[in-house]
Amino acid sequence: MQHLRIKSLKEYKETYQKSIEQPEQFWDEVAKSFLWKKEWDTTLEWDFTKPEVKWFQGGKLNITENCLDRHLEKRGSKTAIIFEPNDPKEKAQHISYKELHAKVCAFANVLYNNGVEKGDRVCIYMPMVPELTIAILACARIGAIHSVVFAGFSANALAARINDANCKILLTADGGFRGDKVTPLKSIADEALKSCSSIEKTIVLNRCNLNISLSENQVWWHEELYNVNNKFEAVAVDAEDMLFILYTSGSTGSPKGMVHTCGGYMVYTGYSFLNVFQYKNEDVYWCTADIGWITGHSYIVYGPLLNGATTVMFEGVPSYPNFDRFWQICEKHKVNQFYTAPTAIRALKKHPISMVEQYDLSNLKTLGTVGEPINEEAWHWYDEHVGKRKCPIVDTWWQTETGGIMLSSLAGITPDKATFATLPLPGIQPVLINEVANVIDDVVAQGRLAIKFPWPSIARTIYGNHERYKDTYFSAFKNMYFSGDGALRDADGDYRITGRVDDVIIVSGHNLGTAPIENAINEHEQVVESAIVGFPHDIKGTALYAYVVLYNDVSPSEFLKIEINQFISDKIGPIAKCDKIQFVSSLPKTRSGKIMRRILRKIAANELNNLGDVSTLLNPEIVEDVIKGRL
Repeated sequence: MQHLRIKSLKEYKETYQKSIEQPEQFWDEVAKSFLWKKEWDTTLEWDFTKPEVKWFQGGKLNITENCLDRHLEKRGSKTAIIFEPNDPKEKAQHISYKELHAKVCAFANVLYNNGVEKGDRVCIYMPMVPELTIAILACARIGAIHSVVFAGFSANALAARINDANCKILLTADGGFRGDKVTPLKSIADEALKSCSSIEKTIVLNRCNLNISLSENQVWWHEELYNVNNKFEAVAVDAEDMLFILYTSGSTGSPKGMVHTCGGYMVYTGYSFLNVFQYKNEDVYWCTADIGWITGHSYIVYGPLLNGATTVMFEGVPSYPNFDRFWQICEKHKVNQFYTAPTAIRALKKHPISMVEQYDLSNLKTLGTVGEPINEEAWHWYDEHVGKRKCPIVDTWWQTETGGIMLSSLAGITPDKATFATLPLPGIQPVLINEVANVIDDVVAQGRLAIKFPWPSIARTIYGNHERYKDTYFSAFKNMYFSGDGALRDADGDYRITGRVDDVIIVSGHNLGTAPIENAINEHEQVVESAIVGFPHDIKGTALYAYVVLYNDVSPSEFLKIEINQFISDKIGPIAKCDKIQFVSSLPKTRSGKIMRRILRKIAANELNNLGDVSTLLNPEIVEDVIKGRL
């Protein structure tokens, strides 16, 4: 697929123009670089009013043949996965493409022996170990639909997702290592299963050697492997057959099961991975995400393996055993592309720079960020101390719903710019929409970000609820996908994401976006990050409440609150000053790094009885701390 890699700014401009003028021809040519069991009859059928999108109709394939089989002849001995365990004393694993192929085929036989067939839903509730990737690919090889649930979610959250998808099989482990903690996954799963009638069998991986027992219809992963060989022919599926369901939080807290299909998702994730990161054949690529969310699906598993890449899987957290773990791993495995979240960068930035400087990061060629817009101070720290000002930074904007990266620079090819996602990828047609729902034609503009033409990896529906899919993404603007985000476009045509459009607070009749206020606060040299929400106020109607995270060596003070408000006043104006400023050790976040403002709003308003299930957060324990410190 290396011939699909864009190699110059001139080539990007030409490729982009072709992809907009002749989108079907463009994607038709890209798709032909993949292995198909039968070529498609029509490249695209779409109608955003229904909404309905179908790519490569009539085509038959199996994505695992593209991830594994087609690499065996030329790169069978190449490392596909480097597994870095939670405990640095445990030896890393290097799994070749040939070995991974054999393991996937063997586990596909295990699934088949336990009743899994094409179209069945399989729930995967596992730690970040190679068996998680093997399980995903084994499902895809059978034509079964995988539904990965992050291995930190509560029993209630797990049960809700199993029941919504009507899953037949549950794959889990005795436990999972995460820093200095062990999560008892099997016992959490057992609690969930009390209310899950659809599960017929549970297959349990022994990861932590916990003293557990299996009940009826539960079997050990390793024992099941004794009964199978490592040959399993990939099942032919239609391009529009479901590949996976992945749940993402809705604004009301009710999870949405986003459905991604086999053909279009394969084509877009493979193409976008290659071009955004400018991956070359012998590079070592590391995305620090968890496979429990979309970045892990697209840019740990499918995107890299479709390109025959070496992808790093990390079981642990950046703070264990010390806050230098990321940089130690980069040196150890000679990582070339490093992709992480701004929230991780800000957390690591709080610690002495010696934590970074003691490691050899000279192999790094590309840095990336994902999950939320990155603030300017964190961007420059990342550029200077990690990239040594020689690594382009791809600030990627995309969503669970989009399946792949939509706006980003292409590393070293198109210019990057601090805090800007910059330009659309080929095939992506973004527009900005004004207050009266019209497209803004001016180059320099600010508005709501929408996409006016389908791309191959767009989610096709919300599982079991197409009406909600239509209402959420296609009802705001006629014949367009609405991202829910606001953005601005500068004179270069570069896009900067300004945050969720519902993050606008009306104070004394003034519309105040939270993002500019947070950016002003974050420029204070003693502030790591912040979040702004509104709370009821007798005079203003709504007033501003700031949650502020300080550096570890900074002591909270009333004087510091005054300084922060002065920063806001200087940058935005006195109207944007905060009535309340609460210093917190951290902010509650989703697994993708987004600040959970819905919870912060309820805490600020003292609505503590209806916070919802906080166990699905990245750091659920912080919610209680925020409540205790409430002003």
